Amino acid sequence: MTDKLILVLDCGASNVRCIAVNTFGELLVSHSVSNTTRPDPHLAGGLIWDIDEIWNKLLDCTKIVIGKIDKSSIAGITVTSFGVDGAPVKKDGTLLFPVISWACDRTIPVMEAIEKYIPREKLYQISGVQNFSFNTIHKLIWLKEHHPEIMDKMDQFLFISSIFLHRLSKELVTETTMAGTSMLTDWKSRSFSDTIFNAIGVENKFPRMVESGELVGYTTPSINSELGIPHKVPVFAAGHDTQFAVYGAGAKENEVVLSSGTWEILMARTKSVGTNTQLSNQQITHEFDAVRGFYNPGIQWLGSGILEWLIALLYKNEKATLKAEQLYDLIIAEARAISNSWLQLNLDFLHSKGSVSNLNLNCKREEIFRAALDQLAKKAGESLKLLESSCGFRAESVLLVGGGSKNKLWNEIRARELNIPLKVIGKKETTVLGAALFALAGAGIYRSPDEARKQVDYQIEIPGK
Repeated sequence: MTDKLILVLDCGASNVRCIAVNTFGELLVSHSVSNTTRPDPHLAGGLIWDIDEIWNKLLDCTKIVIGKIDKSSIAGITVTSFGVDGAPVKKDGTLLFPVISWACDRTIPVMEAIEKYIPREKLYQISGVQNFSFNTIHKLIWLKEHHPEIMDKMDQFLFISSIFLHRLSKELVTETTMAGTSMLTDWKSRSFSDTIFNAIGVENKFPRMVESGELVGYTTPSINSELGIPHKVPVFAAGHDTQFAVYGAGAKENEVVLSSGTWEILMARTKSVGTNTQLSNQQITHEFDAVRGFYNPGIQWLGSGILEWLIALLYKNEKATLKAEQLYDLIIAEARAISNSWLQLNLDFLHSKGSVSNLNLNCKREEIFRAALDQLAKKAGESLKLLESSCGFRAESVLLVGGGSKNKLWNEIRARELNIPLKVIGKKETTVLGAALFALAGAGIYRSPDEARKQVDYQIEIPGK
């Protein structure tokens, strides 16, 4: 058992990579290269993903990783990626239109006019998903309105992770957690909603639904030859990176994960969902957990992005002369010396705006930075209470992952604000780990993802202890 490995192909917005994970959830070998959107040559200002470019990068990363491991130890391959993005394809998987990026603003008018197809409140009550412009529903409507000839030719619509699963195995599938980001599903049935498809006038051409960790097929002879694998390798389904990050962080029922990066994402694992209109206005979205029967209600807001902006303004000289570690040690030491700041940051997290109250000529930069830490911690506390009240659960603890978890002062402030145990997870790559756990179960190495997860040493640190 201990010599088996899972290869996780991870397509992120900034990087694509391949990582080999062993049966103890340890990331043994990895290789990554940068990723970025490309201008749409057919639409001024449009942004797309160059699938062939990304695929070639994934293959190159995989070859490098395979060159450093025992090929016979590979028990399976899986793919994870960001949600919502995909493309119409022919029966053989050939793309009929480029993959429109979530960063493209062409679908904003569609989002703003969604009421002409279906009432906004009804759409939220069925899907549980916020009406973001990048949702798959808006891309399908945009294609219908601007390229009806493409919709007529389309045999299937594949999410970006399914495109890569198809290139590995020639199988056409829809992974459940990816479907849950589309705003086209019914949260009650964990499947696509006929009501929503009928309302928007689009035929449901998504391929068969599969669950996380389910066997999709086997690597094709051409892939075996390309990667230098001497035998067929099982290909297992994985999907939306956020869901696997939550599971990979170790979250159990009624446990919450705070992913702290440029954006903060607070997401729970619950067996209940709340989708009334008031919650819609509070920006709560609900996605399918990687395990059937669970849901991931969540809220997101700008987090470290605010801190980085303040650092660029207030520590400009130090940023130019100090190493990153020295800079952050200085900033945290200064902020820690402020025990009671009269300043207050008033932040509009939805529109990325804000103001500072009580400024005077004697204010120091560390007071401003400390006020930002306090306000961000307060936002986390408010968001947790909102999730608890909306979905009818009580959080037992909050698991903290991401780059923001390295800021010990911020962690201490958040722990006081949340008033429940805050656990800093030592694992850096929880998305990759989560996907690997499901593949390990799919390969029969463990009876379930939960059993696989019990083998992981999470190296938990509790701030203040």
